[in-house]
Amino acid sequence: NNMDEGLLFLNPVWEIESINKSAVKFFGKEKQELLGTSFFMLDDSDEIRQLLQKIEQEGKGRLVINRGSSYYQLNGSRSTDKGFVLLIMDVTARTASEKIRREFSANVSHELKTPLTSISGYSELIETGMATEADVHHFATEIHKNSNRLLTLINDIIRLSELDVSEDTPAMEKVDLAVIARTATDMLAINAEKNNVTLSYSGSHEYIYANKMMMEELVYNLTDNAIRYNNKNGSVDVSVNSDGDKVTLRVKDTGIGIPAEHQERIFERFYRVDKSRSKSTGGTGLGLAIVKHIVARNNAHLDMVSEPGRGTDISVTFDKYRGDGE
Repeated sequence: NNMDEGLLFLNPVWEIESINKSAVKFFGKEKQELLGTSFFMLDDSDEIRQLLQKIEQEGKGRLVINRGSSYYQLNGSRSTDKGFVLLIMDVTARTASEKIRREFSANVSHELKTPLTSISGYSELIETGMATEADVHHFATEIHKNSNRLLTLINDIIRLSELDVSEDTPAMEKVDLAVIARTATDMLAINAEKNNVTLSYSGSHEYIYANKMMMEELVYNLTDNAIRYNNKNGSVDVSVNSDGDKVTLRVKDTGIGIPAEHQERIFERFYRVDKSRSKSTGGTGLGLAIVKHIVARNNAHLDMVSEPGRGTDISVTFDKYRGDGE
């Protein structure tokens, strides 16, 4: 009864002889209703019939079924000549992770092929002498741009993979978030100028207990995104302030904004609201996925308010450093 998995013992004619609390919850009925009931009365679908038939013939079987927004794996085996054992496990999180991995692999292949195809095509034209002298300069520029995009993409993929597989607690230390935010804005000042965006920083020295390198990535990615998806003559305001025992990093822009229907998915890998704009500005579609990982790994909380045409306001809140590693 203390198992998270549902466990049932069924007699040779598939009637429930014993059932635990988790399995009762799975069927959504009272235990008294289930005992002595044929499993076929509870679920008479073809896939369940095929599973039970396989268990009966081969001694074991497995099936993943969908119930609403949840996925369950049913593992069955012959216990003795007296009946069968059925184990029901909630695999919703695992199924979602597998789906994300499949989509990620497909997206990586596509994203890598695009710049590589351009590089291959332009270099072939130069190699075969089909490009004029004027074309060579243009093609070299395109090759350089696409190779930079490829390098950035590979670096982001590697970084995301590192954050995915690492289960170790990152090295934490006392960090002045204001210094990191100021450094990031200084680094991105030229980029902002090129995009006709006014970049400003304000705030006070506030200390948190976090991984310094991750904080640098966090501020850089949020600020870079705010510049990238801004409007001409727009602005990006980065600030660090505290309220009681909390410290908040805020990145506010006057950019293109994010429609409400996209806001829940914006932190997914390779998810782009404006695909053409993202690629033209060199975006990999992985920056906010990295941000999401960093926020989780450093015990922070992220809030986002955005409106199309009016900009995006992202706040990341941390516990204030109190001393002695607290």
